Amino acid sequence: MIDRLSKADMLGLGFMTFAFFLGAGNIIFPPLAGMFAGQSVLPAMLGFLTTAVGLPLLGLFAVARAGGGIPEMTKPLAAWVGVVLSVAIYTIIGPLIAAPRTALVAFELGYQPFYASAEGSQVVYSAVFFSVATALALYPGKLMDSVGKILTPLLIILLLTLSATVLLGDAGDLKLPVKGYESAPYVTGFIEGYNTMDALASIMFGMLIIDILKKKGVTAPSAQYRYLVVAAVIAALGLAAVYISLFYLGANNAELVPDAQNGGAILSAYVQQQFGLTGSLVLAGVITLACLTTAVGLISACSDYFNSLLPRVSYRAFVFLNALVCIAIANLDLSKLIGLSIPVLVASYPIAIALIIYSLVKGHLATPHMTLIAVLVVSTLFGFVEGSKVAGVEMSWLAFLPFFDVGMAWVSPIAIVISASIFIRLFKISPVTEVKA
Repeated sequence: MIDRLSKADMLGLGFMTFAFFLGAGNIIFPPLAGMFAGQSVLPAMLGFLTTAVGLPLLGLFAVARAGGGIPEMTKPLAAWVGVVLSVAIYTIIGPLIAAPRTALVAFELGYQPFYASAEGSQVVYSAVFFSVATALALYPGKLMDSVGKILTPLLIILLLTLSATVLLGDAGDLKLPVKGYESAPYVTGFIEGYNTMDALASIMFGMLIIDILKKKGVTAPSAQYRYLVVAAVIAALGLAAVYISLFYLGANNAELVPDAQNGGAILSAYVQQQFGLTGSLVLAGVITLACLTTAVGLISACSDYFNSLLPRVSYRAFVFLNALVCIAIANLDLSKLIGLSIPVLVASYPIAIALIIYSLVKGHLATPHMTLIAVLVVSTLFGFVEGSKVAGVEMSWLAFLPFFDVGMAWVSPIAIVISASIFIRLFKISPVTEVKA
């Protein structure tokens, strides 16, 4: 039993965690949000950072504190509750949406600009892309070395080059905010951060990181907690740096692609203008590496969980199965996949956020069991309402709810449930505290 990592391994663990999170959504959404926010870029960016950096950080903390993912977080309830939630989140964040999206973004931004006329190339590209991801995911014990110590340092060098040009270059004229950013920039940015899927992914990656630590000989829960927290902080700092530069890139260069449908078009136009062909090649490298490392993490995390659920089916078999499903879905249009995913994400995020908050404050609750039931029921109901509204279902009859108009009707009821449980516990223990004093 080692229970210690070398400094190189600790840094590799943090870099690997950063690379797992930095994928397709992390690159294509911030520039578009920055363009729409315009003069309101600062509050919009802060809202985005709350959900795209703050929540994943809290998610990893919650996994570390619980000693595992959703099964440990929902331990007070029947085992099937954790299984249902886990399967739903792993399917969404894995082969259904997030993993295929990595190949789509890598294809549209890293390959298609150079081979736009190649018929059928998307099928071939996605097959090659997920073949490489599969080859790396087949050896989860070596991910810290292959991803954290080799691929991520190269990715960071490329990102630093891009970020420096954005932050040190001349600022353009900021446009008037549009699409919700004019009236509620922080809240709009907050909800836009859902699209990165990182709060959902943090629960998955937290479990995967603990498993990797065990394979490295770190078996003591206290040591796992310490290293997971270190990895979370490294990843959060890296993500924040990337998002800030991409937000300002979109806000300062809105005129390059005024009718952009996703941030990838803005990013490509900016790099082409600044660096020409050389810059486009560098961008292709950044996009491909970022998407590939995330795909590896998602496939590995999903396969690891489903293998623990169905041990008769090997981890390797699940890796191949996940990759095949990803290849099939990755041949959809990127804008169409994003459009289909948004209602699902809006419905899922309240549940994930509520579960993360519950896990972090569990020790301060009067009745953790009953509070968890209430939190899950409330977040599921309100998540369904918000997802349905985004999907176009008429929900105006619920407009009386606080924050309903900005897509956050779930905030108040969840806050009330958790706050009530905390106050009840404080009220119950206060007489005992006074006697001891």
